[in-house]
Amino acid sequence: MDPTTSAIGTWSGGRFMHFGEPLAEQRLRSLLRPGEGIDTVITADVYGTGEADLALGRAVAGVDRDSYCLVGAIGHDFYEGTRQGAKGFPRFTDPALRGEDEYAGYIRMATERGLERCGADHFDLLMLHNPDSTGYRSAAVWEGMAGVRDAGLTRLLGLAPGPANGFTLDVIDCLERFGAVIDWAMIILGPLEPWPGELVLPAAVRAQVELITRVVDYGGLFHDDVLPGHDFPEYDHRRFRPGGWVEAGRDKLELMRPLAARHGLSMLQLACLWCLAQPGVSCVAPTLIQEGGPGARPVEEKRAELAALAGLSAALSAAEIAEIRAIGDNSGSMALKGASLEHQGSPLPDRWGIDPELSALAERWRIDPGRDLAMGASVGAE
Repeated sequence: MDPTTSAIGTWSGGRFMHFGEPLAEQRLRSLLRPGEGIDTVITADVYGTGEADLALGRAVAGVDRDSYCLVGAIGHDFYEGTRQGAKGFPRFTDPALRGEDEYAGYIRMATERGLERCGADHFDLLMLHNPDSTGYRSAAVWEGMAGVRDAGLTRLLGLAPGPANGFTLDVIDCLERFGAVIDWAMIILGPLEPWPGELVLPAAVRAQVELITRVVDYGGLFHDDVLPGHDFPEYDHRRFRPGGWVEAGRDKLELMRPLAARHGLSMLQLACLWCLAQPGVSCVAPTLIQEGGPGARPVEEKRAELAALAGLSAALSAAEIAEIRAIGDNSGSMALKGASLEHQGSPLPDRWGIDPELSALAERWRIDPGRDLAMGASVGAE
């Protein structure tokens, strides 16, 4: 099965990525178990250093393998690499770990180990997770990815940048170089975060690469139970967002609410339909979060909203899509990761400069990095 309209990832449920309350084992298993309208499940081997894969394996145990789409992701080497604090584990392409002649061997090993933990003999889609600049541009990396596909360990191949926002020129460059072997890509895109993800849509369409969008829920705001003054636990990743983000986001949500009511949609469903209306987008994967406190909605309710998406007949008009985009405009709101004019010095694992090749690529795609990819800039401004 190829990825379906809605997907759930192992970053949901609070156990392996710190969003909301961690679910007890049985609730997590039920949340991740495919079926009842959600037939695509996504995991990444680095989450919990393999524990997320194992949890998904328990969730899919006994489910007909042909009835759901299994998506895996590899890229961070927690087998031989040493965790570098908040920066996490190094990418497997780190030259301190191995040279390019060893990339294929690592990819094969990591894929097989991930499948073993998931209790499966193949992925439907295997994605390169959060690559550094080498991962985006190395033929040896993508030859290794193609090798596991040719060995029957996955049917499809993909690219999953992140977890932070950005990598715009890098994704486009990767699609130009290796689009012949890339079937899917995952990007951050949603009504409150259209920038910069929207800039890669034309390149994905040209390369015939289908897109999964994540962070559709915008840190849980579209679930409608994160309100001004929300008490985020000390460990919650959302505490890293800038002050006032909940209040500003809620103000924008209220402007969008009449559009949801017009079509009989929840706010999450509105966000998902907006994403699915974008060129190249075929699948949405919001984070399903169990918030704390007396006003929190059960995460099972949120899953049911997402699961109902495939059966909805509502469609947003072009005018409504544009109106939502205008309300949620976040252009220039943050410093982006990946290739950037703002980066000086040696490349870092998640940030590097713009070289002449990327400058030429930006010109081909009519992207002005100083205007369209810089903090404080306004996309499309003259």
